[in-house]
Amino acid sequence: MRQKLAFLLVLGALAFGLAACGGKNDAGSSASPEQSQTASQEVVIKASNWEFDKPEYVVPKDTPVKITLELEGGHGIKVDGTDINLGPGNESTVVTLKAGTYEFKCSIMCGRGHKDMVSKLVVQ
Repeated sequence: MRQKLAFLLVLGALAFGLAACGGKNDAGSSASPEQSQTASQEVVIKASNWEFDKPEYVVPKDTPVKITLELEGGHGIKVDGTDINLGPGNESTVVTLKAGTYEFKCSIMCGRGHKDMVSKLVVQ
């Protein structure tokens, strides 16, 4: 019983330590767990039937923004030049981005219109 408790405590400490790690890439985006960074704005990207609901989404630069992916079907997004990679089981993240235009596509093969699922995240 004590070994099991000790194992669970070590596992919990490891999970906490890994959750505290954040990533940063060349484009200046940083993703972090929602608990450690408060977003001042939320952008919802809706993906369904081989399209996103908008051709572009505008967010403020150098400001924490929560990006949420609403799914109808098997879709995901990977935003070029950032750490943003969302899909089933991981539908939101808080990021801070530098000014620029970042293209994204559906990252999960979803059928005949998959190649047409393209949009942009414009950071101003």
